Amino acid sequence: MNVNPYLNFDGTTEEAFEHYKVVFGGDFITKMKMTDAPGSDKIPEDEKNRIMHISLPISKDTILMASDILPSMGHTLPEGSNCYISLHPSSREEADRLYNGLSDGGTIEMPIEDQFWGDYFGSFIDKFGVKWMINYNPKPQ
Repeated sequence: MNVNPYLNFDGTTEEAFEHYKVVFGGDFITKMKMTDAPGSDKIPEDEKNRIMHISLPISKDTILMASDILPSMGHTLPEGSNCYISLHPSSREEADRLYNGLSDGGTIEMPIEDQFWGDYFGSFIDKFGVKWMINYNPKPQ
């Protein structure tokens, strides 16, 4: 299983990751804007170019990932709350086990389910306040 840091920003993800790309080198694996998501026509114009998901390898085993919040959806970003632990299990069953075990007693943000980008994904805050993402990709890169 891979473990990757996942950061959130309030409209500055692209700027931050262009900087990280200079520092770490390499190329983005993924860079999706909010306009790439289904229902993006409902997003206000000033949020459409925000980053939905971006990923940059920073070492052989670590990928730095991030997205922007959407204030129009009620998202806020209190200082110190901009980091998730993103787990990438090797099977759907392991994804379910981790999701169900770690989210027990916590707050579900996104139920774990198949997503439009092809992965099986869910996110939550555990009962201790730690933010988690579980992401199973049936076709790992």
